[in-house]
Amino acid sequence: MDSCNCVEPQWPVDDLLMRYQYISDFFIALAYFSIPLELIYFVKKSSIFPYRWVLVQFGAFIVLCGATHFINLWTYTAHSRAVAVVLTVAKIFTAVVSCATALMLVHIIPDLLSVKTRELFLKNKAAELDREMGLIRTQEETGRHVRMLTHEIRSTLDKNTILKTTLVELGKTLALEECNLWMPTREGQDLQLSHTLRQSDTGPVTVPIHHTTIKQVFSSNRAVVISPNSPVCISRLRQGKYTIGDVVAVRVPLLHWKNFHSGDWPDMGKRPFALLVLMLPSDSARRWHVYELELVEVVADQVAVALSHAAILEESMEARDLLMEQNVQLDNARREAETAICARNDFLAVMNHEMRTPMHAIIALSSLLQETELTPEQRYMVDTVLKSSNLLATLINDVLDLSRLEDGSLELDMNTFKLPQVLKDVVNLVKPITSLKKLQVLLNLSPEIPEFVVGDEKRLMQTALNVVGNAVKFTKEGSISIKVCLERPDYPMDPLMLEFHPVQGEHHRYIRVEVRDTGVGLNPQDIPKLFNKFLQADSTTTRNYGGTGLGLAICKRFVNLMDGHIWVESEGFGKGTLVTFIVKLGLPEKINELDRHMTTAVQPSHQRTDFSGVRILVTDDNGVNRMVTRGLLMRLGCEVTVVSSGRECLQAISQPGQFFKVLLLDVCMPEMDGYEVAIRIQEKFARHERPLLVALTANTDRATRERCLSLGMDRVILKPISLEKMRVVLTELLDAPPR
Repeated sequence: MDSCNCVEPQWPVDDLLMRYQYISDFFIALAYFSIPLELIYFVKKSSIFPYRWVLVQFGAFIVLCGATHFINLWTYTAHSRAVAVVLTVAKIFTAVVSCATALMLVHIIPDLLSVKTRELFLKNKAAELDREMGLIRTQEETGRHVRMLTHEIRSTLDKNTILKTTLVELGKTLALEECNLWMPTREGQDLQLSHTLRQSDTGPVTVPIHHTTIKQVFSSNRAVVISPNSPVCISRLRQGKYTIGDVVAVRVPLLHWKNFHSGDWPDMGKRPFALLVLMLPSDSARRWHVYELELVEVVADQVAVALSHAAILEESMEARDLLMEQNVQLDNARREAETAICARNDFLAVMNHEMRTPMHAIIALSSLLQETELTPEQRYMVDTVLKSSNLLATLINDVLDLSRLEDGSLELDMNTFKLPQVLKDVVNLVKPITSLKKLQVLLNLSPEIPEFVVGDEKRLMQTALNVVGNAVKFTKEGSISIKVCLERPDYPMDPLMLEFHPVQGEHHRYIRVEVRDTGVGLNPQDIPKLFNKFLQADSTTTRNYGGTGLGLAICKRFVNLMDGHIWVESEGFGKGTLVTFIVKLGLPEKINELDRHMTTAVQPSHQRTDFSGVRILVTDDNGVNRMVTRGLLMRLGCEVTVVSSGRECLQAISQPGQFFKVLLLDVCMPEMDGYEVAIRIQEKFARHERPLLVALTANTDRATRERCLSLGMDRVILKPISLEKMRVVLTELLDAPPR
C-alpha cells in the first residue's frame, strides 16, 4: 500500500488515547481531592460518629490516590526522572494506605452491621410504640365514651328511662342507623321488641328464643356480628339502595332479683338475658372496629348493673311501702291492744274495789259473829259463810294475779323469810279439812334445806297451798305426804321437759317439793289439760269435787317466775297423783337478829287481846266500810272515831287536844285521796307527833304498796279484813320498835 486515499485524522489514535487518559486522570484527581473535603465537613458536623480515625485514614488513602492520578498527568509527555521517582513513591504510599484501610474495614464491618441491626430494631420498636399509642388513644376514646354513656345511663333509676337513654347515647356515639332491645317474655319462650331508637310504635313483635342467631349471641359473652337479615333486625328502615350496614348483637345479663314482676316486666326466673342489637348505616363502607365492639360490651354490662340498681330501688320502695303499711297496722293494733289493756285494767280495778267492799263487810261481820255466843248450828253457819267468803276473796286474788301474769306486770316481792315455817303454815291451814276427812298429812323437811331464804313468800305459799289443797280436795281416804328437799341431778325429772336442768349455786338453792296423795288419780293423757284456765282433766271431777278454778294455771306461772318448773304424774284412775314443783330461792348474805325478828310471824299466844285506850281515826268514804271497820276495832277495845273524807280527817287530827295513835286511811277516796292526806300529815306534823299511818286498799298490785310505803305510811292492809287479821296488824304495829 504505497498510496492511500484515506484522510489522515487530525489526531493520531495513540495520541488520542493518551489525551483521553490525560483528561480522565485530571477529573479523577479532581474528584479524589473533593471527597476528603466532604469527609472533613461530615466529621466536623457529626459529634456522635465513633470511627473518626478510620475516616482520617480513608481520607489519606483518597488523597494519595488523587495525587497519583494528578502526578500521572506529567507522564503523558516527555518527563524527567524526578517525575518518575515521585510517581513511584506516591503509588507505593497509596498501596500501603489502601492495604491498611482494607484490613481495618474487616474489623469495623461487623460493628457497622450491628449498628444497622440496631437501627432496624429501633425502627420496629418505634412502629410498635406508634401502634400502642394508637391503641391507648383508642382506649382513652372508648373509656371517655363509656364514662359518658355510664353517666347518662346511671343518671336515673327508672328502668324504662335507663333503656331508652342507652339506645339514644349509643346511637349518638356510634352513629347508628337503628338500635333496639329485645326482652324475654314472662313465659320465657320468646324475645319481645321493647325499645327502639328510631321507631316509636312497632307493635308487639316477638322472636322465638331458640332461634339460631339468638342462641349464638346468648352463648357468648362478647359482641357478635350477625346477619343483617336476621329477624331481630326487623325494625330497620331498609333505606339503603346498594348495601345493608353491618349488625352487631350482644347479650345483656339480667341479674336475678326478687319480687320485680311489675307491669310488663319479664319473669327473671325464665331467661337471664336480654338482647341488644346495633345496626350501622346502609350504603356505607364502614365496618365495626374492635374498640367499638369493646365499647358495646362494656355498655351492655353497665346497663345490666343499672337495671339491677333500679330493681333493687324499686323493690326497696315496695318493701318500704309495705313496711310502712304494716307499721301503721301494727301501730293501730298496738293502740287497740293498749286500749283493751287499759279497759281491762280499769274494769279489774273497779271490780276489785267493788267486790272487795261487800267482801270486807261479810268477812268482818262474820268474824265479829264468831266472837259472840252462838249455838252449834249458828256457829257452823257462820264458819261456812266465813270460809266461803275467804274462798271468794282467794278467787278474786287469783283473777287479778292471772291478769297481771299475762300482761307481764306482776313482779315477785323479794324478801327474807323462813322456808320451813311457810311449809308448816301450809299444813296448818289444811289441817281442819284433813281432820274432818280423816286424812293423814305427813310433812318431811330435809335437814339440808336452808332455814332462811330470799324470795316471794306470798307466791311460794300460794303455790304450795294450792297444790296441797288440790291433794286434799281429790282424796277421800288415805294420806297426803309432802316432801321438801334440795334438788339433785339424780332425782327424776319431767319427761316432757328434759331441757330443764337446775344447778345449785353459791348464792341460790333449787328447792324440790313433792306432794303425793292416794286420791282419784288421773288419766296420763289428760295431765296437760290441768294447767289450762277453768279446765279439769275429767268433767266428773267438777260434779264430784267442785269447780275448776285458776289454781294450777296460776301456780305454773308463779313457778316459772321463780325460774322453776312444775309437773304432774299419775299412773291412772284410783292410783293417786304426784305433783312436783321446783323453785329457785336466794340465800341471804347475812342473818341478824333483826331479820329473825322480822321474818318470824306473830304467834297467837303473843298477840294482844286488849287494845283499851288506843285511839284510832278511821277515814273511809264508804259508809258500810266505816261501820264494819269501826265494829272490828271496838270489838278489840279501841276508841274509834270515823270520818268520811280526807278533809274531815285533816280537821279531826288538827283539833287541839285530839291525839290519835293510829290513822286507818282508805287510799281511794273522792276529792282528796289517802295519798294526799298522808302527804299533808307528813308536812304538818313531825314523825314523833303524828299518828301511825295505815293504808286500807283493795288494790293487790305491788305498785300501790310501794307508793304507800314511799309516802311514809307505816303499814298497808289489804281488804277484806277479818277480826283476827286486824288483831295481828295492830299487835305488829303497836309492838314494833320505833323507827
